[in-house]
Amino acid sequence: MADEVILYDIPSKPPCHGWSINPWKTRMALNFKEVPYTTEWTEFPDLEPKFKEFGLTPNEQGRPYTSPAVKFDSSTYIQDSAKIASELEKRYPEPSLHLDSPLLPKAYAAVGAILEVIRPMLMRKVLPNLLNERSADYISHTRAEALRKSREEYSKESVVEEVWRKSEVPLKNLATLIKGNGGPFVMGKTPSYADFVIASFLFYIRRIDQKDYDRMVVAEPALSEIFEACRPWFKKDD
Repeated sequence: MADEVILYDIPSKPPCHGWSINPWKTRMALNFKEVPYTTEWTEFPDLEPKFKEFGLTPNEQGRPYTSPAVKFDSSTYIQDSAKIASELEKRYPEPSLHLDSPLLPKAYAAVGAILEVIRPMLMRKVLPNLLNERSADYISHTRAEALRKSREEYSKESVVEEVWRKSEVPLKNLATLIKGNGGPFVMGKTPSYADFVIASFLFYIRRIDQKDYDRMVVAEPALSEIFEACRPWFKKDD
């Protein structure tokens, strides 16, 4: 019997479903390739001790242990959504994620440009809207300064509106990328991992605050089109 594939993801408040942007990239890829898997929900403070126990290699940049991680077999644990995508493509080549597409780095860059503008505004909403108490307490302690700034500065309507103003060009650039080959996917009629990079971002926004998602897709309808086109790969999220 083949080893069971396990996805390590961060739980939301009940009812528990996927919400975090990077695990959703992996979850969508697993769903797209129809790989049978189970989810092992892991709160933020439990990621490091659990992954150390597995002997998982720490990330070279950023935080050493993060979600997502995937157990492929008894001797193969991988973290980082991009590395997981490469391993998935190697083990399950069809249907292809098209990781060699020149549009993939453009998708990363376009989403990154938007997050650079709006992430501080979003941070104050994640704890009360999504996280269980243990993870919320952990984030409150480990990212206290960023959280304090988010709560203080982005509670003002004028500041929030300025964030939305600054996001207009990056959102338009993302929409242009989506429409470049006629849509609904960035490669036209062919879904790829670049779409999952974009759709996971949109799902993340939608889970944090439906109103923020609605504002984005009203401004740029192409975002709604790619989100709806990717719905089949959102179905398994627990």
